[in-house]
Amino acid sequence: MSVVSAEEASRCVVDDSGTEVCLAAPAQRIVALAPSVTELLFAAGAGEKVVGAVSFSDYPKAAQALPRVGSYDRIDLEALLALEPDLVVSWDGGNPREQVERLSALGIKVFHSDAKSFETIASTLERLGVLADSQDKAEQAATALRDDIRDLTQRYADSEPVSVFYEVWERPLMTINGQHWISQSLALCGGVNLFADEAPMVPRISQEAVLAANPEAIITGGMGKADSSWLDAWQAYPHLKAVERDNLFFINPDLVQRATPRLVEGTKSLCRHLESARERR
Repeated sequence: MSVVSAEEASRCVVDDSGTEVCLAAPAQRIVALAPSVTELLFAAGAGEKVVGAVSFSDYPKAAQALPRVGSYDRIDLEALLALEPDLVVSWDGGNPREQVERLSALGIKVFHSDAKSFETIASTLERLGVLADSQDKAEQAATALRDDIRDLTQRYADSEPVSVFYEVWERPLMTINGQHWISQSLALCGGVNLFADEAPMVPRISQEAVLAANPEAIITGGMGKADSSWLDAWQAYPHLKAVERDNLFFINPDLVQRATPRLVEGTKSLCRHLESARERR
C-alpha cells in the first residue's frame, strides 16, 4: 500500500473517471490531449505550464504555438514522452483508451477530463487549479461561469418553448441527444431538442426524421467559424417550419462544441437565435 505524503495529500483531486489524482508538487509540465482541455487549462490559470497539446488547440492564441503530440484520436506517444510531462490531462470522450492507459502504466499522472455540463466545466477548472497551483485564477473563472449561467437561467426561465434540430454534421447527418451539453444550453434558452431521446450522445439520423419532426428552428455550427453552407440544403424544403419562418441559424462551433467557459458565450448566441424564432411567430 502506497503512502501519500502530507504535501501530496494537499494536492489531491478526483477526476471525472472517479480516480484520485495526487501530485507531490504543483504540476510544471502539462500536456493537454484535446483542444477543449487546452482551453480549460488556460482558463484555470495554468497556461504557462502547458508544454504540449494536440492538433486544433487554437484557443487562446498562445496555445497555437505549443508543440503538437498528435491528434485527440491518435496521440503521438513518442512526442508526448519527449516533453517529460508531470501531468497529462486527457479527454475521456475522444482519446484512445489504450494510449491513455499506456501513459498511466509508464507512471505518468493522468487527469481524466470528461466535462458534460456547466457545473462539471466549473469544477474541472477548480480541480486543475489545485493541481497546477493556480487556485485563485481557477476559482475566479469557475465563479464567473456559475454566475453567468445562473443569470441566463433566470432570464429565460419563462420563455416559450421552441422546437430545435441542432445539426452537428452533414454527411452523415448527425445531431445531439438530451445528455449533450449543447442540448443543456438549448434547454436553458427554452429550446426543445427534438432528438433528445436518442441513445447515442451524437446520433446519426435521417433527413426524413428531421422533416417529420418539423422543427421550428434549425441550428448548425457548420464545418468552421464562418461556414454556414450546411443550412443551404434545408432551403429545398420550403414547407419546413424552420425554413418557412427563416429560422435557419448559424453559430460558431468553437463556442458550443467544446465544453469550456466559452460555452457561456455560445449559449448566449443560442438564446438570441431562439428569441428571434419567437419574434417571427
